[in-house]
Amino acid sequence: MKKALICGVSGQDGAYLAKLLLSKGYEVCGTSRDAQMSSFRKLEFLNIRDRIKLESVALTDFRSVLQVLLKTEPDEVYNLAGQTSVGLSFEQPVETLESIATGTLNLLEAIRFTKAPIKFYNAGSSECFGDIGSEAADENTPFRPRSPYAVAKSAAFWQVANYREAYGLFACSGILFNHESPLRPERFVTQKIIAAVLKIANGSAEKLRLGNISIQRDWGWAPEYVEAMYLMLQQEQPDDYVIATGESNKLGDFVASAFACMNLDWQKYVVTDKSLLRPTDLAISRGNPAKAKAKLGWEARSKMRDVVRMMVEGRRRRGGAGE
Repeated sequence: MKKALICGVSGQDGAYLAKLLLSKGYEVCGTSRDAQMSSFRKLEFLNIRDRIKLESVALTDFRSVLQVLLKTEPDEVYNLAGQTSVGLSFEQPVETLESIATGTLNLLEAIRFTKAPIKFYNAGSSECFGDIGSEAADENTPFRPRSPYAVAKSAAFWQVANYREAYGLFACSGILFNHESPLRPERFVTQKIIAAVLKIANGSAEKLRLGNISIQRDWGWAPEYVEAMYLMLQQEQPDDYVIATGESNKLGDFVASAFACMNLDWQKYVVTDKSLLRPTDLAISRGNPAKAKAKLGWEARSKMRDVVRMMVEGRRRRGGAGE
């Protein structure tokens, strides 16, 4: 039986990845900064909370990271932890850099220190590319990060590449484009939109306040994207991969699709709020997943309108927040 350690198991991707690995016969251990006090509502939602061993770890503390590796002795480590909000990173740039870049470095160094044949997955981000115009970004597209979050993710990406090349670690980064699900917290605009649509459909008089709805993003379905993470660690050689649908849509189209699911005209309920505009934002974001298809056999099955429909359906079944 293989054993996997998922750092950030309480998040959207961590929960779906844990479910996937359990279905493949893995023993799964998950970490949180305080496993005694943390909420694992996403694991409970997926009915897997009792099947996962939970450990407390502070990724910014090397000793803490080393201790959990020695205690759990994993075959695979998935690093999905760290501050996850681009918007929040402008308010908390130091915490963002430390939680992502220092946390990743400590994991890599601890794996090197143990000398165990651990395979390591790192959660990269399409935000690292910055503005790429109308081109679809692939693994050779230069990074031009435009947010503290993207800067931190870029640093972590190159740390992974360095440990792979300099120390021979089996270390991969998945450069994932936007991927959503009913488990998204409401601080993410997609879940904010879905929540507002359902409230309005149920009679609320509220308005949906958004910033720039002309931005374009490549939206996929999170449960499919964690399959790519798993596949990266099953290869003979470690490598980095762009994970995306290959299509981008305007945020306004996402909004329109969500309201259409409830037979509502979005223009009656959406208000532009300048206070929600970010200091810098990407106009267009789209990925080229050709390498993942060729080498991993992975391809996105769900596109933006599928994602919207499944998020609406999932939230209606759940009847609660994404947190």
